[in-house]
Amino acid sequence: MGNPSLLSTPNRKAILINGLPASGKTSLGEHLRNRFNAPLLTLDTIKEAMFNVLGIGDREYNRMLGRATKEVIWAVVSELPVNSLVIVDAWFGFPPYDKVFEGLKHAGISRFVELWCHAPGDVLAERYLERVDHRHKGHPGREYAPELKEVAQRAAPMNIGPLYSIDTSDIAAIDYDAVSIWVAEELELPLR
Repeated sequence: MGNPSLLSTPNRKAILINGLPASGKTSLGEHLRNRFNAPLLTLDTIKEAMFNVLGIGDREYNRMLGRATKEVIWAVVSELPVNSLVIVDAWFGFPPYDKVFEGLKHAGISRFVELWCHAPGDVLAERYLERVDHRHKGHPGREYAPELKEVAQRAAPMNIGPLYSIDTSDIAAIDYDAVSIWVAEELELPLR
């Protein structure tokens, strides 16, 4: 019968949750997964499975697995049913965003929104240090906190489509309902 995505126009939708490590992406993703009953694909979940099979290494190895993980995410999304909604939780990095555009096209995503999670570098570094001992050993350790503070000064949303910026300095103060309503309106989705 062949690949179903080749037999019809994919027309998938995506919620791209973008932000630095410790910026609250996964908490937001879990909320949206429940609100929209959609699969949540997180960079860390897939990357950690790769660490378990392929082993851990230095920072360049870690970055390479991050790039590979994004390719895996787009490939998995390309296999979802036509008209699916998917939530992708990842740090999409700095421009250029050619790989993101290629991934969206490969995945058959016709509409997407970006949710930009951000907080001051000091807040991100503190959160990172609080959780570092509880995370997979393949991730950078405590030595990454100063770099995270520096990267936070330069980080910005991709701003390649509809954008909602979320200050996650105080996770408890995030208005998840407002975010959900905005996403639903932008992507013409029913709310649960």
